[in-house]
Amino acid sequence: MNRTILLVGIIMGMLAIVLGAFGAHGLEKLVDAKAVATFETGVRYQMYHALFLLFLGIWNGVNPKAKRTVFILVLLAVILFSCSIYVLALNTLTDFDFKIIGFLTPIGGVLMIAAWICLGYHILTQKATN
Repeated sequence: MNRTILLVGIIMGMLAIVLGAFGAHGLEKLVDAKAVATFETGVRYQMYHALFLLFLGIWNGVNPKAKRTVFILVLLAVILFSCSIYVLALNTLTDFDFKIIGFLTPIGGVLMIAAWICLGYHILTQKATN
């Protein structure tokens, strides 16, 4: 499981860098400044959670079941939150109105919060191994 978490964290981080570079160097030619700022928010939260997954993958202080739960929450959260923000920021570039998926963004945000709470809960409730 740790290897999977680490690989997903690495891929998520790499994609955040690629998307961030696109947002910083190409996106302002395509959309307005507000859309660029929105896009950057998605990138920032994706990178935060890529680092979170790297931490989770190398830390052995959480039992495997809890680690899996946190991993799934983070993965779903980034897909719903960041990816919905990306398409919403690029909405003006297509004929399809992506605003209809805007409800996914807060669901992803709630899942991000849930992942942090879940990890904190497991840290506080597990018995010390010293």
